Order: sequence, then C-alpha cells, then structure tokens
Amino acid sequence: MINRLEFTIDIDTEKPKIWEALWSESSYRKWASVFFDGSYAVTDNWKEGSKVHFLAPDQSGIYSFIEKHIPNEFIEFRHIGSVIEGKEQPLDDEAKKWSGATEIYKIIEGEDTNTLKVEIDVMDEHLEFMKNTFPQALEKVKNNCS
Repeated sequence: MINRLEFTIDIDTEKPKIWEALWSESSYRKWASVFFDGSYAVTDNWKEGSKVHFLAPDQSGIYSFIEKHIPNEFIEFRHIGSVIEGKEQPLDDEAKKWSGATEIYKIIEGEDTNTLKVEIDVMDEHLEFMKNTFPQALEKVKNNCS
C-alpha cells in the first residue's frame, strides 16, 4: 500500500538559494546521501517533462518524470520504474505496486522565513525508514543554504 508523507522545514534564506541547495549536483548528492551513501541524479537540467534517474553508486535506482516544474517554487516527480546497471527495466509486478507514486517539493514564502514542504508517496515497507530519514535530509538541505 502507498502512504502519503509530508515533511516541512523552515529555512531563513531566499527561495533561489533553497532551490540551489536542493537541485545543484553537489548539494543534491549531500542531502540524498542520507538515504543511500553516494546517491546521485541524472537528468536534463530538471526541466518539466524530462526524465530523471535517481541512482546509487552501482547505477541501480528508479526513473521518474518531472510532471511540473516552477523554478524556485515547485517540482513534482512521478516515479515510473526501476533502473538496474543504468538501464530502465520493464515494469514487473513489484514496480507496478508503486509506479505512478509522486514526490513533490514546494517552497512556501513566509514573512520572516521560507518553508520547504515535501509530500512523498511511500510503500508500507519503506514507511518507517522514510519517517526517520527524511527529516535528516531536510536538515542537510537547510545546512547547504548557510
């Protein structure tokens, strides 16, 4: 079963700096490493409609599409399937369980601070891991802004 989780963190800096801390290659590698050390993303500059491979060092991971992208404000990923050794895999029964899950990043402007909000669909077997790990990732994003 897929569960929707939400996480937020207040960051005392301007929206473009938060966006850079999320999606520049070096910053992304820093905060994504809390999920799997050495994680990285391969994409066409995070453009709307483009494909993204979210990978571990052995080139395994998932591939997704960017459904919507408003720079410095909003990005939505739709996760499609698995990647093994850098190659997209046909959808098997396991991948079909989560294919179509979304992951959304929003920066909400406040008076004194901006709030980064993440909404993510998570399978039951990853629920506790994500509940415990995602706040650590957001702290790293915040630290990348200073």
